Amino acid sequence: MQFNADKGALSIIEKINKAGYEAYIAGGAVRDTLMGRTPHDYDIATSAPPEVIKRLFSRTIDTGIKHGTVTVVCNKTGYEVTVFRRDGKYCDGRRPESVEFVTDVREDCMRRDFTINAMMYSPETGILDLCGGREDIDKRIIRCVGEPEKRFTEDALRMLRAVRFRAVLGFDIEAETERAIKKYAVLIKKVSKERILEELNKILLSEHPDFIRDLHRLGLLKFIIPQLDKCFGEPQRNKYHIYDVGEHIMQTVKNTPPDLILRWAALLHDTGKPCCPSTDANGIIHFYGHHRESRRIAADVLHRLHMDTASIKDIALLVENHDYRVEPSFAAVKRMMSKTGDELFEKLMLLQKADNLAKNPKHYPEKLKRINSAMSIYRQVIASNQPYRISDLVVNGSDLMKAGYKQGREIGDTLKSLLDEVIIDPELNTRSRLIRRAAEMKRKRFK
Repeated sequence: MQFNADKGALSIIEKINKAGYEAYIAGGAVRDTLMGRTPHDYDIATSAPPEVIKRLFSRTIDTGIKHGTVTVVCNKTGYEVTVFRRDGKYCDGRRPESVEFVTDVREDCMRRDFTINAMMYSPETGILDLCGGREDIDKRIIRCVGEPEKRFTEDALRMLRAVRFRAVLGFDIEAETERAIKKYAVLIKKVSKERILEELNKILLSEHPDFIRDLHRLGLLKFIIPQLDKCFGEPQRNKYHIYDVGEHIMQTVKNTPPDLILRWAALLHDTGKPCCPSTDANGIIHFYGHHRESRRIAADVLHRLHMDTASIKDIALLVENHDYRVEPSFAAVKRMMSKTGDELFEKLMLLQKADNLAKNPKHYPEKLKRINSAMSIYRQVIASNQPYRISDLVVNGSDLMKAGYKQGREIGDTLKSLLDEVIIDPELNTRSRLIRRAAEMKRKRFK
């Protein structure tokens, strides 16, 4: 087959070859090209040491010089160029503490994680496949290079990467590789939270985000998000549900569009349920207050995974309100919008759609009708620029102070009260009317 490679990568390889060294497009870019997918980036493996690469190319960045990696900038695109290496000493299932540079491309192939990522390509040699990667692509399996136990004890993140590649590619994990993951799952605790978060994000943004369930099946999830792991097998015995909590969550995640904030909210929206089940006299299970417990868990999990503060805030807000019934009225929609803002309100409605789609289908048409009606009102609010935030009021704290208010909580409470009235009747949002209403509120407080 014809191998259509990136021109920038090929020009780098050509220049390295002319200097007397080997160079190949390596790993995922080869795999994706063979599968007819567009690679996201191109990594280059070479026998040339970093100092040679820096001498050959005018624009380079020392992105991982300790591990033999230099980024070459070509046509405003960065290409990671790494010298052939043999991984040295590992520390407790983490990244290698040291590496040994080698000149044999075969040694570099044999230290890689999975066969589908161990292929190389250059125009001179064509595809170099020493580990059976092309055959495993045809079989649609993820298989370790060499002994799976050795690969996972070298770097435990590879276990999570196996699930990620399964979610991204839709492949199965080969039996021996899967058995090794189950055996060494506990080692994932030694991997940095940042690396784990990166892999989880990639799973959630894949075409199969519900393959997160594999982390539970393989024993990894209890060491990563134990609160979510406990959801699998937790019964939901009521007329609205047909799955246990864990599978309901997976179906909800599957039903959401590929937005990271939305899919994290879907993943964590019911994690509080195992903490608060109660069974009534008819044997019906209820989960009173689970939205608040789920919000607490979501914030805790995401802080522990070192997610950024702004994203945690948005996800927690979605989780807390995922079960809130927004009535299809202008006042109700705008009150929720005052909590979420416009963009997050739309995500909340998408989350509620996904959540209800993962329940008993008998009740979905009624739920969908209400959500769609609320969305229609939301669009009208945006289109007509109706006020729904305190910042939309034509008066502010300074105006109230001029009207006799003292700085402090009283001003904030008054602005909230004014907003409540304006949400119901936008015509009240004039300076004269709001100042008059503020004065009336102040007089009532002192009666």
